[in-house]
Amino acid sequence: MNDYLVFSNEVAAARAAGLPVVALESTIISHGMPYPQNVQTAREVEQIIRDAGAVPATIAILGGRIRVGLSAAELEQLGTSPDAMKVSRRDLPFVLSQGGVGATTVAATMICAELAGIEVFVTGGIGGVHRGAETSFDISADLQELAQTSVAVVCAGVKSILDIALTLEYLETHGVPVLSVGQTNFAAFYTPDSGFKADFRLDAPAEQARFIRSKWQLGLKGGVVVSNPVPASAAMPRTEIDAITAQALAEAGAQGISGKAVTPFLLARIKELTGGRSLATNIALVKHNARVGAALAVALKAAS
Repeated sequence: MNDYLVFSNEVAAARAAGLPVVALESTIISHGMPYPQNVQTAREVEQIIRDAGAVPATIAILGGRIRVGLSAAELEQLGTSPDAMKVSRRDLPFVLSQGGVGATTVAATMICAELAGIEVFVTGGIGGVHRGAETSFDISADLQELAQTSVAVVCAGVKSILDIALTLEYLETHGVPVLSVGQTNFAAFYTPDSGFKADFRLDAPAEQARFIRSKWQLGLKGGVVVSNPVPASAAMPRTEIDAITAQALAEAGAQGISGKAVTPFLLARIKELTGGRSLATNIALVKHNARVGAALAVALKAAS
């Protein structure tokens, strides 16, 4: 792994000292938000994790290496690069071998986090089963990664552009437990409540850590979804976001947009249709997830 992994000085020092580390994805920087909000948010999220007693490790592919922890200049490069490739499991060997710039999705960040020995990963929302998947077979690689890669993923549920019921069914089939924080129901990204129940409600970081540690100690490989709802003060009305999502989905279909181009298109279109309010919600939920993820990382370290 020394041929591929490069740790920032901050992350290397944290590993040497046995401090809790939290992984962060980079697709949210390159494809999830516009510049300069993307870079500003990335820096603020990292600081939230530091303030909570853990060390942030934003992950990306630069110069043919997996960078675990980025400098300010590297964050800026990623946030402004038009050539940054959206990298999932299948794309990792290509971007690494070609020496390109890659922003890691949930799936790729999980892989890199596990390679780096990081147990907790914070993101906005995970991918899932797309609407119409019964004919398109469009299912995010994030779900299969959760089935096989042992990293806890703190998120605000799945994006409401997806089929939430089928996503939860897929996770259940593959034995991926879904924990919910602060409520019994699974979160729906822009709104706190999807209307579907999570598997278990565990509010305290120590409870979450005991559950996750027990799972892995039993030899039950694979991830854990920690569903952390967006704060009510930053949430969008469910009826409004559902209507806007339906419009954006129809436009994507009419324009022939498919595959991994769908989510960036939908997020950008939803931002336009909400006059930027969805971006504010996105930023708020990522910051909220960072606080919960850092507390979980601290608790997991104490439970090890």
